[in-house]
Amino acid sequence: MGRFGSAQSCNEVQRPQKTVGTILRIWFYLRRQKRSLIVTALMVVCTVCLDLAGPILLGQVIDEHVVPRNLTGLPGILLLMLLVYAGSGLLNMLQSYVMAGAAQRTMRDLRADLFSKLLHLPLNFFDRRIHGELMSRLTSDVENINQVLSNCVTQIISGSLSTVGVAIAMFIINPRLAAVSVVTISLFTILGNRWLAAKTRVRFRVQQAALGRLYGFMEETIGVQKVIKAYGQEKVFTEQFDAVNEEFRLSGIRAQSFSGLTGPMMNTIHNTAYAIVAGVGGFMAISGMTTVGVIAMFISYTRQFGRPMNEIAILYNLLQSAMAGAERVLEIIDENPEVDAHHVEPLQKIRGDVLFDRVSFSYRPDVPVLKEVSLHARPGQTIALIGPTGAGKTTIVNLLTRFYETDSGRILVDGRDLREIPKVELRRQLGIVLQDTFLFSGTVRENIRYGRLDATDEEIVEAARLSNADTFIHLLPLGYETVLTERGSNFSHGQRQMLAIARAILADPAILILDEATSSVDTRTEKHIQEAMHRLMEGRTSFVIAHRLSTIRGADKILVINHGEVTERGTHSELLAQRGFYWRLSSSQWKDSQQDEIAVIEEDCLV
Repeated sequence: MGRFGSAQSCNEVQRPQKTVGTILRIWFYLRRQKRSLIVTALMVVCTVCLDLAGPILLGQVIDEHVVPRNLTGLPGILLLMLLVYAGSGLLNMLQSYVMAGAAQRTMRDLRADLFSKLLHLPLNFFDRRIHGELMSRLTSDVENINQVLSNCVTQIISGSLSTVGVAIAMFIINPRLAAVSVVTISLFTILGNRWLAAKTRVRFRVQQAALGRLYGFMEETIGVQKVIKAYGQEKVFTEQFDAVNEEFRLSGIRAQSFSGLTGPMMNTIHNTAYAIVAGVGGFMAISGMTTVGVIAMFISYTRQFGRPMNEIAILYNLLQSAMAGAERVLEIIDENPEVDAHHVEPLQKIRGDVLFDRVSFSYRPDVPVLKEVSLHARPGQTIALIGPTGAGKTTIVNLLTRFYETDSGRILVDGRDLREIPKVELRRQLGIVLQDTFLFSGTVRENIRYGRLDATDEEIVEAARLSNADTFIHLLPLGYETVLTERGSNFSHGQRQMLAIARAILADPAILILDEATSSVDTRTEKHIQEAMHRLMEGRTSFVIAHRLSTIRGADKILVINHGEVTERGTHSELLAQRGFYWRLSSSQWKDSQQDEIAVIEEDCLV
């Protein structure tokens, strides 16, 4: 539970609000829909004019036809009123339709920028973020903005224009009644809404942050179902979910409670204003200062003046949720992406000469992971890295791939500083096979083709044959067209590894990285994978991380990494002669390997 109540989340809620800047940033996306905005604006102006004409016609009906009991021309003016109100309703529907399309296109652009930024952010950004919380920004927060743009923009614009137009019309017709109506409604509305807005904004930010933690917990729980079931922790996770869910419920109540006060408060204000206008107007009519038609016209105008203000006040509180979401989305877009130095030059086909020159690195300040590590791999050599868990082996290859940057020292490839090589071009010439192989949803053929998208079907089959994957692929119901489920869970670990090796063979990299590629498979499968790995490593500079020494005995150079330092280096025989860590590890694994070999021989005999 600690991770969901982190300091990061609290700081996120209390971060200074930049309302104007956020609105301008969203407008930057919305203004791309110029044609739709212009059409909507024209329809809004027409709608406001029709709305202003309605009360004028009503007053004319009362003063010229109802009071004097004159029916001449009454049907015509009533028909005109019908056309005015029908036209206003039709234009309102068209406004919503056009604006909804503009909002969806705007959200498409915003989501595209957000997703693109996520793809170009450095790995250390994801190391300190809950993945489900990022998903909530890509989905829930963006949808909050969409709701406002689709439903609120035209209402705010038309409401503002209508309010101004109605005020001008009232002052032209009767300044005294206009002053009573405008001052009463405006003063009460501004004071009430100002108090509510200050309370609502921060509560919507708390609600969105709580939703992010809820998404994060659900995403993590779905990803570790096997562990939960294996240890019987369903009850514990249910209790933890209830706690996170309850936090979101309470934050939602606080936010929605204040937002819900707006409607009742504004209705009270406007009903009071109507009573005041009716009372003052009635007194003026009795005194002969105005007519009954003007009073009816003013009551109608007062409703038109108050309704947009009421809607804008309600929408303003709804805007708090969208503004909170917009700030969270823009916070990601403003993150610094992975960048190369300005003076980088294109990378030609590399030979694979790799030099680590006194390289130091730490993921967190004052916690060094590598301490002045030096190594040299010549083209075509195999460098093996062994050592206890957490010693820094994977960090070495993470620096070689430029997933992270060194704190000090240099890494040279073919004599060029790694920081002077474009990351995209560098990684295009690297092949990586990890312990936890990731396969995408799609066919077997598509997953292998990720190694090189322009590869032919024949090249894909040849890569699968070299990785020993072709045999089991042909046994599948649909062969290469068999669809993998998410992460390839319908395949065994060994099969996924062979597909990953096929993908690397297809990429034809100059430098190869194998990180614990055989650590989670049985001895028989390991034998098949090792055969594929040896084919893959031929003629390539290879970095192999392994705990099983059977994988690395033939390496040109073996480095023992411990506490971020190279404590032993040499060939297999040289390290055995030193009788150090490598010798003790080899002695313990030799006994185990003998038993495994006997088991494989017995299995072969049975087959």
